[in-house]
Amino acid sequence: MGLFSRLGTLIRSNINELISKAEDPEKMLNQVLVDMKTQLVEAKKQVAVAIADEKRLKKQYETEAAKALEWEKKAMLAIRAGDDNLARAALARKSEHEEIAETLRQQWEAQKASVEQLKNALRGLDAKIEEAKRKRNILVSRQKRAEAQRTINETLTNISSTSAFDTFERMSDRVTQIEAEAEATAEMSGALPEANLEAQFRALAAGNVDDELSSLKKRMALVAAEDERRAIGGTVTPPRTAANSNAPSSSASAPHQDEVDDAGEVDDAKAAEIDAQLEELKRKLSAT
Repeated sequence: MGLFSRLGTLIRSNINELISKAEDPEKMLNQVLVDMKTQLVEAKKQVAVAIADEKRLKKQYETEAAKALEWEKKAMLAIRAGDDNLARAALARKSEHEEIAETLRQQWEAQKASVEQLKNALRGLDAKIEEAKRKRNILVSRQKRAEAQRTINETLTNISSTSAFDTFERMSDRVTQIEAEAEATAEMSGALPEANLEAQFRALAAGNVDDELSSLKKRMALVAAEDERRAIGGTVTPPRTAANSNAPSSSASAPHQDEVDDAGEVDDAKAAEIDAQLEELKRKLSAT
């Protein structure tokens, strides 16, 4: 028996724990309100039945009281007619109705008091349901605030944990690696200044090679002209280079010294002639 008792206790405890975990305050309170409203509907039905019974007893009492009054009037009519036996019979019927009316009156008053109690209980139940609604709203609001606060706290805890910051650090290292790879690619493609300098030096070396080639061609032309002169026994004018073609020869550009002296004498004679004409003109002006 001890084993079965412990097993039963274990089963009940596990079931109670599952029920406690499954309980949602908002759903539980809504269900309680539904049950209370159902009870209120049933209570209203019972009160309605009690009120109907109270009205029925009241009507029966009034009916019996009216019949008793009617038999009393009949007895008075028999007495006026001088028929005492008929009056006694009418009074007997009156007593019967009065007894029934009294019984109904007592039942009606008891039922009336019961109906008043049921109405008060119904009003109390209605008030409790309204109070339960207000409490339900307050508790549900508190529950939602608590759940929101718990969610916020959990979020803050996750944010402040080292795992989140480790992720940021890892991504920062990754971005740094990508930047380094981009710089390495630029260096390999010749985008850095060192590569440009090397390219300039290579172009300069290529220009020197072209100059040497032109000079070699000129020397070969001079050698060919000399060989031709020797072959024909004459003088061959060497080919003019670009520098020689641009610079005029001394015989073509500079005039002979004698020609320069003759030009000076001509200029002096012209100046003397002009001076003589000027003096002649002055004398004519003074004479007039």
